[in-house]
Amino acid sequence: MTELVVVTDADLPGTDRMLEILRAAGLRAALADCRTERDVIEAAADATALVVQWAPVTGRVLRRLTRCRYIGRLGIGYEMIDVAAATARGIAVANTPDYCVEEVAAHTIALVLASARRLATLDRAVRAGRWSVTGDAPGALRPSSTTLGVVGFGRIGSRTAAHAAALGFRVVVHDPYVPDAAVTAAGHRPAGLDATLASAGVLSLHVPLTPDTRHLLDRAALRRLPRGALVVNTCRGGLVDEAALADALRDGHVAGAALDVFETEPLPGDSPLRDLPGVLLGPHAAWYSRESRRELAETTARQVVDFLSRRPVASIVNPEYAR
Repeated sequence: MTELVVVTDADLPGTDRMLEILRAAGLRAALADCRTERDVIEAAADATALVVQWAPVTGRVLRRLTRCRYIGRLGIGYEMIDVAAATARGIAVANTPDYCVEEVAAHTIALVLASARRLATLDRAVRAGRWSVTGDAPGALRPSSTTLGVVGFGRIGSRTAAHAAALGFRVVVHDPYVPDAAVTAAGHRPAGLDATLASAGVLSLHVPLTPDTRHLLDRAALRRLPRGALVVNTCRGGLVDEAALADALRDGHVAGAALDVFETEPLPGDSPLRDLPGVLLGPHAAWYSRESRRELAETTARQVVDFLSRRPVASIVNPEYAR
């Protein structure tokens, strides 16, 4: 029987192209609309491979998917997949890490500059009939007098740091998995997390969401930032304790935040972040361009085909699955 690939969920344009690539390789491909564990179990009981956007692929799910050998994540993060459970069952898990590096880094810098130069505040002031730079944006920052703290120095974090340095920002980097020498060679200053927070006039997050990084920016971490600092997050919403951030914005310890990702998406209507001054909000859009949308669908599908054809897949996140 031809092997079955189930796309558990996909709300992005390009799904037809993904199914086309899978079917052209001689695979059966089915698109489901899974939201729960039960949905995944019912849709993928006979699947050899899954492609997952947001559906939960837990240990409970994997125990029921006895034919599954591969899970491809339609995106970079893979916190919705229980990688340890997959590894224990000999199932490879791969993400799609390269498709939007350029877009996210550019979007991050756009948010850094918009926040540092108080563009949203000035826009609202002009629309309200005011015309006072010093009155409405007294905290506008000069790049060369500002330190950007970058937490996470992977593909996106390192590119964001390079862009910021080119604009004149001083860049301090925290990443315990990257040697200090590599950060220094890139022209930035390596530092521990506390030192990075303490020096950051603007803080930008670029780490995956894991149990260890959830609420990395909690109430205590926010208080380590200099008073008047700005927070930028284009990575994962769960890295930030949003209630603590709202409190820090209210009392002025944090002067502003530019957030493209949230703990719950879409952002709930009653979130205090919607109404606080100095906050820029986006709908998880940093990844997007026409090129990245196409590349995401095509790369994810081709990785499935490569794996099932016994060709190497470089982005497997648990290479130990085969041991």
